Amino acid sequence: MSVHHPTGQTLRLAAPELLAEALRQSRADTLVVAALYEQGPEVPLRAGLNPPRWELGHIGWFQEFWIARNPQRQLGPRADPQAPRLPALRGNADALYDSSQVPHARRWSLPLPDAAATRGDLSRQLEGTLALLSQTVPADDALYFYRLALFHEDMHHEAGLYMAQALGMEVIDPRWQPAALSQPRQPLCLEASIHRLGTAGPGFAFDNELPAHDQPLEAFEIDSRVLSWSEYLPFVEAGGYGQPRWWSEPGRRWLSERAPVAPRYLRRADKGWEHQLWGRWRPLDPALPACHLNAHEAQAWCAWAGRRLPTEAEWERATLTAGPAFAWGAVWEWTASAFAPYPGFCAHPYRDYSAPWFDGRPVLRGASFGTQPSMHHPHYRNFFTAERNDIFAGFRTCSR
Repeated sequence: MSVHHPTGQTLRLAAPELLAEALRQSRADTLVVAALYEQGPEVPLRAGLNPPRWELGHIGWFQEFWIARNPQRQLGPRADPQAPRLPALRGNADALYDSSQVPHARRWSLPLPDAAATRGDLSRQLEGTLALLSQTVPADDALYFYRLALFHEDMHHEAGLYMAQALGMEVIDPRWQPAALSQPRQPLCLEASIHRLGTAGPGFAFDNELPAHDQPLEAFEIDSRVLSWSEYLPFVEAGGYGQPRWWSEPGRRWLSERAPVAPRYLRRADKGWEHQLWGRWRPLDPALPACHLNAHEAQAWCAWAGRRLPTEAEWERATLTAGPAFAWGAVWEWTASAFAPYPGFCAHPYRDYSAPWFDGRPVLRGASFGTQPSMHHPHYRNFFTAERNDIFAGFRTCSR
């Protein structure tokens, strides 16, 4: 079976053999994206971007730091993050690639190894990881950091696609292309309930998904899928970007600072709307999911249409109970929930994953056309600041 088919549901429970194959295939995809940048333009110092060789080196460093160099890797989430590490394959790796210690702006001026040396580092690091994995017992704690390294690499793969789109680079792999929404947008009515929010049971979980806890929900109506461009663009064509009354206070500030007249990567042409995808302008298919929208734009459309964004608990309830009628995975979906710890939250060893970002930014749920299947999971909580429109994000709505 192709490792591109297992989703997060499977890989969070993966035994060593499947996990090893997933790590190999993830690395192959990482290197394909990295090759785009070796042939492309210089990446400018800009928020939301990173030097591609730094990204590549960081992926390998992260895997080695938490697995081969970690004497407590068998303890999984109970490991001490401050435990002394074994030496790195590259002597100055921590000074180059530790994202907790290397500020964003400094990454452009570091004495990074060249592309060939960086790829050599990644090859040796993966070989070491797979050798250790082959000797690891199939237990959740023992496999925790191997699974974490896989998901971390796949997050960076999608970030590489965000950068490629932002820089106008061509991506031709059919796996990373948006698809038209095939089903109508219909209301799904869910009854009042006590929803168990978060991850419970065996397998891997990110710390911000824990602990699972009961969340009372009133009855609600939610869209069966995200909005398409045919449903979003009437707001634009009605002058919505020039009418502050539809926008929240933070949204009005964003409008004032950026002065947008339409969503990012869209423009009007003589024959209708066009969008820029992977560096090329093309006629817009109105059935595509509305994408590259930030949280302000999602909230403004809802105000204009008399709708609202779902909470993350409503989103999770729907995906777990409505079955195939609740379609997700076309784009990341903004919710009305702030990224915050669940009651009883306890940070896992990778301390910088969640806790530093509990600052009120919105939660996004689901996945996108650029997301590796390993990251598709109904409990996964993504989180970006509200103004970000470089990510593959859209939204669905609920009745007020």
